[in-house]
Amino acid sequence: MKPALLPFLLLVLSAPAFAQAPDTLTMAKVPVPAIRLSSPVAVDGVLDEPVWQNGSGITNFTQRDPDEGAPPSQRTEVRIAYDDDALYVGARLYDTAPDSILARLTRRDWFVPGDQFALFLDPLRDKRSGYYFMMSAAGTQFDGTLLNDSWDDDSWDGVWEGKAKVDSLGWTAEMRIPYTQLRFATKDQACTWGVNFKRVLQRRNESDYVVYQPKKGSGFVSRFPDLVGIEHISAERTIELSPYVTGKAAFLTHAPSDPFNDGSEFKPNAGFDLRTSLGSKLTLVATANPDFGQVEVDPAVVNLSDVETFYPEKRPFFVEGSSNFSFGQQGANDYWGFNWPEPTFFYSRRIGRAPQGGTPDADYVDAPAGVTILGATKLTGKLSPSWNLGSMLALTSHEEATLSGNPDGLTEATVEPGTFYGVMRAQKEFPNRKYGLGLMVTDVARTVDQPELKSQFNDNSLMAGFDGWWFLDKRKNWVVSGWTAGTRIDGDAERIAGVQTNSLHYFQRPDADEFRYDPTRTSLSGYGSRYWLNHQNGELIVNAAAGFMSPGFDVNDIGFMSRADVINYHVGGGWKWTKPTKHRKYQDWIAAIFQSWDFDGNNTNAGIWTQGSTEFQNNNSWNYRLAYNPKTTSVRRTRGGPRTTNLPGYEIGTYFDTDGKAKFFYFVDTGAYFQPEAHSQNWYAYPGVEFKPASNVTLRIGPGYEDVVEYAQYVTTVENPANTDTYGADYVFATLHQRQISANIRLNWAFTPALSLQFFGQPLIAIGEYSDYKALAQPNTFDFKPYPIANGANNFNVTSLIGNAVLRYEYRPGSAFYLVWSQNRYDDAAVGNDFDFASSRKRMWTMDADNVFLAKFTYYFNL
Repeated sequence: MKPALLPFLLLVLSAPAFAQAPDTLTMAKVPVPAIRLSSPVAVDGVLDEPVWQNGSGITNFTQRDPDEGAPPSQRTEVRIAYDDDALYVGARLYDTAPDSILARLTRRDWFVPGDQFALFLDPLRDKRSGYYFMMSAAGTQFDGTLLNDSWDDDSWDGVWEGKAKVDSLGWTAEMRIPYTQLRFATKDQACTWGVNFKRVLQRRNESDYVVYQPKKGSGFVSRFPDLVGIEHISAERTIELSPYVTGKAAFLTHAPSDPFNDGSEFKPNAGFDLRTSLGSKLTLVATANPDFGQVEVDPAVVNLSDVETFYPEKRPFFVEGSSNFSFGQQGANDYWGFNWPEPTFFYSRRIGRAPQGGTPDADYVDAPAGVTILGATKLTGKLSPSWNLGSMLALTSHEEATLSGNPDGLTEATVEPGTFYGVMRAQKEFPNRKYGLGLMVTDVARTVDQPELKSQFNDNSLMAGFDGWWFLDKRKNWVVSGWTAGTRIDGDAERIAGVQTNSLHYFQRPDADEFRYDPTRTSLSGYGSRYWLNHQNGELIVNAAAGFMSPGFDVNDIGFMSRADVINYHVGGGWKWTKPTKHRKYQDWIAAIFQSWDFDGNNTNAGIWTQGSTEFQNNNSWNYRLAYNPKTTSVRRTRGGPRTTNLPGYEIGTYFDTDGKAKFFYFVDTGAYFQPEAHSQNWYAYPGVEFKPASNVTLRIGPGYEDVVEYAQYVTTVENPANTDTYGADYVFATLHQRQISANIRLNWAFTPALSLQFFGQPLIAIGEYSDYKALAQPNTFDFKPYPIANGANNFNVTSLIGNAVLRYEYRPGSAFYLVWSQNRYDDAAVGNDFDFASSRKRMWTMDADNVFLAKFTYYFNL
């Protein structure tokens, strides 16, 4: 056993001794009545119908912020009604200073601080999941789902109606939520759901709830009072169909002699999304030829590491309901990492990405920008109040590129085989949610017939694992949660050889003991596991974990991971102060020790880390951190070569921001990492400002600067049989000085709650200068010897400008019209190594640009 694991084991064994009593705050869970409508309700924000005048209004709100447990500063009345088709909510939010109501208008689901009202529902009464529906005082709608008792996911877009109005008494919110948007158990008589309400009074930074999660406690949905009085309703099976048509015009940079690109392209498209209920608790969503033209472009990055850049999913079909497929981190309310490369077991951006196959030499190649998604389905929901289910199936097409000027006379080459992607997720919650057990299986299967594709694609990739949680005490102060999984990849010998030697595995390392590169293998298997111990109630913070992934563990065909071959643990703790003082509203402090090894026992990372955060009474906030990393071993610096030494390093960083509701909101994120013995350092600064010139306009500008000096930046590996010191190869490095300046610019302009314009722009200039070329002198050291390459041989000068604008009009609930413009300018020609901002800025505007214009029309049918 590793000696450094002893603190973790001692903490686990002594867990009951640290147990504390749960929060003593009690909030009355008075049942909330729902009244059956006797006459129709017009959802217009005017509460003039008789049902909103009855005496059953809910008024027992309590502050959570800023004064936890105090009475609200303003009165709120909420009533619920229903009919055979929908649930209705009418909220009267009194305000003694209605002219001070912060009514900021944004596009749907785009948060800007302002006065708000929210409804929370737990229709299945599982006390762990549900929905939220929210209105701003300006009429903007927000919605999402609730999960894991205290988390939320804003990816779901329900089709419902909501209106808000400001008047002399304050403001009102009125909602109509069709049963077709909810999943609940159909009963012949009365239904009992969970319900909660929230009011935000922004000028006072006040949040009022009927029942809330205490700052020292955990659990939110489980605290909801009952919603009673709903009788004789049913979640009838409906079919929601959303067909779309698009027209796209692209004006692209091109070579004059390119036979495939004359500089313009015009392309129509069509497809549909379908949603239906299977019984009362399951939802089936299907799509055919989905179009994602309204999605914001990815930001530009300069990546010199051996790890793939992770981009978040933005495509609506895959984003919506993505929390149903989260795996490994359920039960606890917080998970820490500390150099633990937690895999993303389902990374939906693998589906429909750019073709991955190479093409033969040719003068010109016409390849699709993305693989066509022929169809995809998602099934999500509950088989019972304690059984959660999620499955996703997708099929992508066989893709070919057209060649011109190929020396062998070829005119076409396959760049992607037809592929099936499958994900199945199930989870069982045991009584009182004290235990939970889940299962996840993923599979990728390809039709790989051509010999040239056999060496480029896996035939099949499989992952199977289980996860879960276990509360150690009746009061649910302590919880253990985590996952265990195994993987297997199949393919021909050449393909599996490529997998063994890629940056995830580096099986070719000449000084590895636990594994060996085998060019005859036709499969690769691995296993991994990670478990956390978390204390979730009271002032005491405890978070500890231990985990490992074997050298052959690999989920990258349908997931995302940065490396395998790791054993890691951390032990951390801290304290939080929730009682306000004269200057401070909230304070916490945490610290941890951590360490990592590979399966050969090399200590690959270790450190001590501490962080604190403070929220001040003036609503400014400050986060600060320090860390120290001692001398360890690197098994990745040589990119598959022998070990080297990591020299000690120090990290310092801070983030500060001002009051988010102010007209001008300022923030700055800055930090630095120093390795004095390695003559390396990097620092960054990302300041920014958000300007709200009007109640419906928000402009955010966030410039950034990074400066990196890396003494041993990997360059290349050169075979040299005479160099026996480093196993017959020269591992070449250089000193890299990289400087980068960029900016993220966002404009959000809402004309009405249904009509909005969004713009995202990012200019970027990055320059890298290479000097002092050298080769590794001895394995497992940080010693180098000069290498004969001229300084500057690998210099780069990247200039990029990307922009994306989306005009969105939701002309009826669920139906929308989009106008989209995207532009991309990029040049990496070496035009000089000096960081000359003026000349690079001029070059940015004179570069040729790719422009794409798109119009998209969708229409929602409820059949």
